[in-house]
Amino acid sequence: MNKDDLTTESTHYNSDWTELTHECLINILSRLTLEELWKGAMAVCKPWMEACKDSSLHKVLDLEHYFESSTESTRWWSPEFERKIDGILKSVVDWSDGSLLEIRLRHCSDHSLVYAAQRCPKLEVLSIKSSQNVSDTAMIEVAKHCTKLKELDISFCHEISHESLALLGSNCPELKILKRNFMNWMDSSQHKGIVPNGYLDALPQDGDNEAAAIAKYMPGLEVLEIRFLKLTGKGLIMISEGCVNLQYLDLYGCANLTSRDINNASLHSKNLTVKKPNFYIPRSVYHTERYGHWRLYDERFQTDIFRI
Repeated sequence: MNKDDLTTESTHYNSDWTELTHECLINILSRLTLEELWKGAMAVCKPWMEACKDSSLHKVLDLEHYFESSTESTRWWSPEFERKIDGILKSVVDWSDGSLLEIRLRHCSDHSLVYAAQRCPKLEVLSIKSSQNVSDTAMIEVAKHCTKLKELDISFCHEISHESLALLGSNCPELKILKRNFMNWMDSSQHKGIVPNGYLDALPQDGDNEAAAIAKYMPGLEVLEIRFLKLTGKGLIMISEGCVNLQYLDLYGCANLTSRDINNASLHSKNLTVKKPNFYIPRSVYHTERYGHWRLYDERFQTDIFRI
């Protein structure tokens, strides 16, 4: 076969692919990953690009595994990166034509989240970790329009207050999973040089207010993660009494809790699995004279490392 024959064969092959029926093409494209869809199929030709925007291909936007598989970068916390994420979210919202069920990404802003909330009433999963510019403004819109939410992850979102938790709980009765984790405020060295210092300092201090909102307005919760929340025993009791269906409670890093607090809270649910805050607290954070004797240290931190 000579060169001309190869060219003819290639042209015929490409023509066959570009002339596939829309239904057949959608069937093929539905088997691709998001990366294959956006970086590959969209670049083939105009009909393929239009097919890639079909609403049936955009019921789920999941970028979480890209963040999990990469080392956190200062670039992620830049305005330029936020604008890129905002652009992706708004594009997928438009392509979904209101059928979007799941959003998992990071570093978006109020601007794109309000846009998504107002256009995606069927949304069931919203995960927006580390979104430093998402505030109560956007969460009010989420609570107002996305009443079918079943899972919400607002970890490391410091501008969202307990008032949003109350509103979300009131408007989203099907909510079963809440992840409200914070960064390690006792040892911020792991975030230094990556996360803006001002953002680290803006960590919410009202752990018991958040606990009260969760307890009162989210009684149907089954999974709750509140790592490094500045929570006291009083707040924990409120959660255990209000969320009687809890099956898993992650308290890792909640250094203000004692083993007695956790035992008392566990009495309210026989099926509750608790991840305890067994976390080493350096002496520079909690000084011995604050508590007076080693026995209290052992109880509070569940460790014998302070015993002499």
